[in-house]
Amino acid sequence: MKPRKRVTKRRKASRKKYPVKITRIEASAQRGMLPQFSPEELASLYRPLKKPITLRLDADILEWFQRGGRGYQTRINRALRKLMMEERKKARG
Repeated sequence: MKPRKRVTKRRKASRKKYPVKITRIEASAQRGMLPQFSPEELASLYRPLKKPITLRLDADILEWFQRGGRGYQTRINRALRKLMMEERKKARG
């Protein structure tokens, strides 16, 4: 049996490094793929990048979120985002 060949090759030299991280929407707009947006419009279109993690939750909490059916991970994310936004408001004010 022949050894499997790697399908993709990673090229470190060809990767572009940006001095500042920019959103995918801004990058597309700079390349002329999207019309230019104001900062307010960009904020409404921005979708945060998702990052896969392992998270340990209490069984009853997980069961409560899963009771709602599909999309329980999205509901957990929304609950955490709501808590984060409330904490930020308290810290500012």
